[in-house]
Amino acid sequence: MKKLKVEDLDRIKEEFIEGSKLQKGERTVEILVHMGTCGIAAGAEEVFDSLKEEIENSGRNDIEIVMTGCAGMCSSEPNVTIRRLGEEAVIYRDLDREKIKEVFRKHVLEGEIATQYVLAKIR
Repeated sequence: MKKLKVEDLDRIKEEFIEGSKLQKGERTVEILVHMGTCGIAAGAEEVFDSLKEEIENSGRNDIEIVMTGCAGMCSSEPNVTIRRLGEEAVIYRDLDREKIKEVFRKHVLEGEIATQYVLAKIR
């Protein structure tokens, strides 16, 4: 297998961004629930189920929830990444059913970052 160069990674990133429903305007919010083995063991399934309920109750159809693998930050699981159109992505850490409801309300519905649960921001 050929070794990847930085340029290859940049190209892959751009292709991913261009193909994203968020960038195509079909969605304004994308929520990634990191559900690798570590996330599931820490309670990511409950977080995912709670998010599905919150999205349904919000009545909005511009929010997409996606299961993803581990983000590599196992000690802070369950992790959720929220990407709002035109904004930096935010990774939230150590979530549970109640915390994700607060994060959803504050970040997704009100547009404010729930700073007490932030692990990182991504451009």
